[in-house]
Amino acid sequence: MKYRTRTILLLFAFSLLAACNEWLELIPPQGLIRQEFWKTKEDVQTVVMGAYLSMASMDDMLFRYGELRADMVVGDVNLGSGEPGERMVAESNIYPDNWLCNWSSFYQVINYCNEVIKNAPLVRKIDNTFTDYQLKSYLSEATFLRSLAYFYLVRIFKDVPYVTEPTETDDTEVYPGKMDGEELLRLLLIDLEEARKYATTDGYQTLDEIRGRATKAAIDALMADIALWLFEYEDVITCVERIEASDQYLLLPSARWFELFYPGNSLEGIFEFQFNDNLNQSNSLYGMTQRFSYSYDPSQKAIEMFGVEFAKEFVRGQDGSIRKVAEDDYIIWKYVGRNKTDVRSGSIQNSCNWIVYRLADVLLMKAEALSQLGRYAEALEIINDIRKRADVTSLVLPDSPTAYEDAILQERALELAFEGKRWFDLVRMGRRNDYSRKSQLIEIIVSNVPSTQKRIIATKLTNPLGWYLPIAESEIERNPNLVQNPYYIF
Repeated sequence: MKYRTRTILLLFAFSLLAACNEWLELIPPQGLIRQEFWKTKEDVQTVVMGAYLSMASMDDMLFRYGELRADMVVGDVNLGSGEPGERMVAESNIYPDNWLCNWSSFYQVINYCNEVIKNAPLVRKIDNTFTDYQLKSYLSEATFLRSLAYFYLVRIFKDVPYVTEPTETDDTEVYPGKMDGEELLRLLLIDLEEARKYATTDGYQTLDEIRGRATKAAIDALMADIALWLFEYEDVITCVERIEASDQYLLLPSARWFELFYPGNSLEGIFEFQFNDNLNQSNSLYGMTQRFSYSYDPSQKAIEMFGVEFAKEFVRGQDGSIRKVAEDDYIIWKYVGRNKTDVRSGSIQNSCNWIVYRLADVLLMKAEALSQLGRYAEALEIINDIRKRADVTSLVLPDSPTAYEDAILQERALELAFEGKRWFDLVRMGRRNDYSRKSQLIEIIVSNVPSTQKRIIATKLTNPLGWYLPIAESEIERNPNLVQNPYYIF
């Protein structure tokens, strides 16, 4: 793992625009090196914006990591064309030379954030116009983004290096070993609780910033998600209730549900990576899911879940999450449509935001936590509130943590389909209570693969270490302190 300062400062080689109203245009200018940088608060802001842009550019990867191995998508004929990595991951035929095992993009974001956390306080001493309030706000944003990157890494790879210092020179070699994933996540929660003190509620100048930069609610959502992964249910409830108490967010009524995706930044959105094709900030999801990409399609399970004849899913289903474009031909619609009937076109074609957290998501986290604590009535009320806004009938469930786990897993699949959540939801279920429901996880996953592969994949997944990806062989070769996930040592 080798990080070059010049690469970090020059990655987005565009000019800083004066009096800029588009906050994401503030990116590192071309030609600067460390000796010329870190002089003003604008330099700090520039690198913070670089971190946002760097992670936003991973939207296609966040989709793949969250959906590829799960049961809601299938690969079409072009999946992995020319490079079989995606198809091999989908089939659990994974080796350390697979390009999806490369974690460098996450560590690039982390190094941006480490640069800010180390150097912004030094700029505060130089630039008299840089207030302590501004400093702490930028540090809060950097901590949030770094923590989000690490949370993805732990869920994808399990145990990973924990790097909190930036590279100081171009020639510095960094050889960190791995830290236990759960220990790392607990460190993140401590950092986030401190960062939350200095995060704004709604103090940014534009709606794009309020939804696209770290706020108290965004930090609370991330903390709730981490706590749920650690099965610390009381902490999940505390974090979600802080979001509810802010009165800044609400579930969109059924008639406005698609506004989540077009135009985005809705009243339900908590944190979204921003895309604007007019500013050359294009997402990848339109190209991956539009009809003629032949890359990712909804699975048969998804089609049945959303089909009107199966689930009466009028709001989230047909022409919502998916759309029928021909006989036996369905596409993922969330990133392709501008409403329930029309395809995105022109400058909005690649401008759909990548939603990291929205209110329905965190409310279902709270419902899961409540049900695991035996507070079934409260959990059921949340589930049915979300179903009510989707115009589907309420559920009646027995007072059982397993019954609620299954119902919430189903509800999250319906509400958050194709939003990069499904694989992590399944793995969380499989890990809970000392892997007591591992067989149910395997059953769900193999339901989405060809019959000839079911037994092989089921056998592979009996070892929970196989639920995580291996470390890329290039990283193992470069860093003598890294130890490969034992599952992938042949």
